[in-house]
Amino acid sequence: MRITALRRALGQPEDGPTALMLAEDAAEIEGTLRHLLGLGFGRVVAVLPDDLEAPAIGDPRLHLVTAETRGPGRAEALLDAALAAAPPGLWLHWCHNAEYLLFPHCESRGVEELCRFVEGERRAVVGGCIVDLYPADVAAHPDGVAPGAACFDRIGYVAMPRHDEAGQQLPRQVRILGGLRRRFAEHADPARHDLARPMLLRVAPGMRRDPDGRFAPPEYDTIEGPWHRSPTAALASFRAAKALRRNPASRAAATRLRWAGSARFDGTSRQLLEAGLMEPGQWV
Repeated sequence: MRITALRRALGQPEDGPTALMLAEDAAEIEGTLRHLLGLGFGRVVAVLPDDLEAPAIGDPRLHLVTAETRGPGRAEALLDAALAAAPPGLWLHWCHNAEYLLFPHCESRGVEELCRFVEGERRAVVGGCIVDLYPADVAAHPDGVAPGAACFDRIGYVAMPRHDEAGQQLPRQVRILGGLRRRFAEHADPARHDLARPMLLRVAPGMRRDPDGRFAPPEYDTIEGPWHRSPTAALASFRAAKALRRNPASRAAATRLRWAGSARFDGTSRQLLEAGLMEPGQWV
């Protein structure tokens, strides 16, 4: 992949917020891209390996880039390349296929409106958490992906302050544990146990992402501003369910993913707001 091709695809700040989707398999590529376009992103960049079929979407906001996304460190390297290639001031969201961004009022307000509001609060990030999705019936969806028939954990989350290597508490940063990654912790990559991550960020000169996934400057990892509560977002994701069903070591343990704390996922921001998995802050 040429960085110049990625830079062109990402666009400029005046084009509106950009979404970057990294396809790791064929599951829900078109559904994920249509969801991002429906949120109002000015550009949606799909990075696909050359063995995956390009989606049949004619929207001029969609830009395709061919690159290998699979294998150790590949996705992280692509994200780092995008952050380096993106122009300062560009609002960027990134996800994989079968992951869906939701934010307060997203059914009636676009993502650009959210970004403008956050800028007005003198913030350059919308924090949030990953919400693991999984099939209500694993036997009917053995690959772990069930759009339209998914569940999520409505309870069982723990949020705790994040600390630096010296043991000092980091202001306004949290670790969030829960979902499949907590219930099946022995089968999940420890580096992915933490569900907290930036959902949208405004690219700035000199920003970087450390190997542990944290950002510099550290303000990009905060969940709220220093003045009051800020809007947060959620990424509803089948990735953990896919991994549990794909890997031989965990497949036998993941024949039933529902439990007493499960709820059917209706795909609305209201449901996640009522579950306490995101909040509107002052954006009411």
